[in-house]
Amino acid sequence: MKVIDCHCHIYPEKIASRAVQNVGEFYLREMQGETGTATGLLEACEGTPIERFIVHSVATRADQVRSINGFIADACDAHPQFTGFMTLHQDTENIEEEIGYACSRGLRGIKLHPDTQRVNMDDPRLLRIYEIAEARRLPIIMHTGDYRYDFSHPRRMKRVLGMFPNLVVDAAHFGGWSIFDLGLEYLEDANCFVDVSSSMEFLGMRRTVKLCRAYGCERVMFGSDFPMWQPAKELERFANAGFTDAELELMLWKNAQRFLGE
Repeated sequence: MKVIDCHCHIYPEKIASRAVQNVGEFYLREMQGETGTATGLLEACEGTPIERFIVHSVATRADQVRSINGFIADACDAHPQFTGFMTLHQDTENIEEEIGYACSRGLRGIKLHPDTQRVNMDDPRLLRIYEIAEARRLPIIMHTGDYRYDFSHPRRMKRVLGMFPNLVVDAAHFGGWSIFDLGLEYLEDANCFVDVSSSMEFLGMRRTVKLCRAYGCERVMFGSDFPMWQPAKELERFANAGFTDAELELMLWKNAQRFLGE
């Protein structure tokens, strides 16, 4: 069965080690020498059925946006298995210009991380991004949920979806990392997908299966959150959890295609 990993972070070679350590420190997880490079991602998936990857990175300052988007676009040019998402920042001065540049380089969607970008998901500075994304049919991968912060609370996602009913969003980490039940409570919109990245370790597989079916398997996508977790191990855990073949076909491939508008 073909697989798309819908949630992968990659970094330039020269900063990858530091970036991975920073991610580990943010999530209070000891990283065991994981690599966050494009090559490292592909090597980690050799011999697996994972054929495609949605790749992205996050700008924590506005002046990082163009260089990160250029890097992601270059990585996609070099590796046809990659589908790239642009980063944006709430303080980017010319959102229209930056989105136009990223789209001209072939990037297919937007990645935002309210917690590391220190901005409320429903902050007025982000509304223009959502407006353009809705009009251009650009899907958004949005980090959602963290018990330590309120920036990405799923109730804020609910407000955004109410304002932009045609916006297509992946509310990552089951719609509420570490506050999983709240994601399920708030996120009922058909255009709101969720992914399983950085969740199974905390939920256990019995609850993972129940949560997928509670959302509806037609709204759930497989994602590893590389380099936080190794895609091969995450896929093995997910594929052996007890889903039907029809459910797996949706969550491992078809939903990601629909999310991308294919």
